Amino acid sequence: MNRVTLEGQPLKINGVFPQRGATAPVFTLTGANLTDIGLPRFAGKKKIINIVPSLDTSVCAASARKFNAAVADLPNAVLLNVSMDLPFAQKRFCESEKLEHITTLSAFRYPTFGLDYGVQIAGGPLAGLLARAVLVLDERNQVIHAQLVPEITQEPDYDAALRAARG
Repeated sequence: MNRVTLEGQPLKINGVFPQRGATAPVFTLTGANLTDIGLPRFAGKKKIINIVPSLDTSVCAASARKFNAAVADLPNAVLLNVSMDLPFAQKRFCESEKLEHITTLSAFRYPTFGLDYGVQIAGGPLAGLLARAVLVLDERNQVIHAQLVPEITQEPDYDAALRAARG
């Protein structure tokens, strides 16, 4: 079982979080325009997958902003921000924040994403949401960086993720 806490209190997390060297599970999620978008759409690019509980929280919003700014300088990389937020809310957030280098993906139609990626919060006050995590995939969807953030109220290790994306 993955160890994640919320303000020091353990949360039950289902699934197995992908580790470095693994092939990322293929997924289909819902994009901002309500169409299905799958991992194969980003073939040939490095992918920073920023998984967050909700863009309506300050830590999640901060990580979206920081990765959005950084990915602008990574010519062969895309930023995928995944949450259970509805696509309307994700789109509104990105428009209001003027985030232009981010692809928002909602797992609301595909809750198995959380289980497949080992980030499904199954207990506590955040049950049904996704745990905070960052994965960086190479052009062939091999995991080259994996961080399941142990305390959900903390930001991820941006430097480590971006080093992997640049490498």
